[in-house]
Amino acid sequence: MNPILNTALKAARKAGSMMTRASNNLSNIKIDSKAFNDFVSDIDRESERILIETLKEAYPHHKITTEETGAHGNAKAEYEWIIDPLDGTTNYLHGHPQYAVSMALLHKGQLQEALVFAPERNDLYMASRGQGALLNDRRIRVSSRIDLNQCLIGTGFPVVDQSMMDDYLNILRAFLERTAGARREGAASLDLCALACGRFDGFFEFNLKPWDVAAGALIAKEAGAIITDMQGEQTWLETGNIVAANPKVLAQMLHIIGTHLK
Repeated sequence: MNPILNTALKAARKAGSMMTRASNNLSNIKIDSKAFNDFVSDIDRESERILIETLKEAYPHHKITTEETGAHGNAKAEYEWIIDPLDGTTNYLHGHPQYAVSMALLHKGQLQEALVFAPERNDLYMASRGQGALLNDRRIRVSSRIDLNQCLIGTGFPVVDQSMMDDYLNILRAFLERTAGARREGAASLDLCALACGRFDGFFEFNLKPWDVAAGALIAKEAGAIITDMQGEQTWLETGNIVAANPKVLAQMLHIIGTHLK
């Protein structure tokens, strides 16, 4: 493991240990609402503090952008961390074990390193640009299915910003009619990791934030996925509209999405 990922892992495991301890007393956790269906807890804030503190100690000149407190450090730094301290907050607060720490490092705007750690399952996904992707030190690869009728698709509901809800429901209906099924598990970083190791054959979602997708996307790409926006372009990190799959399945997904997207 390279030193950068080793530092990220140290931070993620420390935050994960805190989460699992706190999960034994969920009723005592303070919860605030940032917006409709968008929650933040003391656990999100404490995880973020742990991650920032560990990264700043090792890399004081790096910029750090997090979900809860925004940007830290030099705005013009060549290296930037994009962090979701608790992806799947709603799951976590309901005792559902689908949540993770998500950390990605960009160099001059290009994704270089990624780590997603699911503490409840002790699953560690990692990737370095050009070096493939790993789950618990085992190399992973996207599925080889090419028939959409046999594919299981991951997705996420646009529940915070519902401006795309009608389009989304039309697209979801079309996928349900033409695939083996769809799953909504509530943590985009883990959805992209599920794609990376072949548990999903495709993934799509609207209106995500960079910290939702940066780490999972690099892991999926290093496992062989192609990632685009809804028009097949490369604006997904900026727009938060993302489609991901192996090349054959991606083309079929983009066709269905394009047919039903207003």
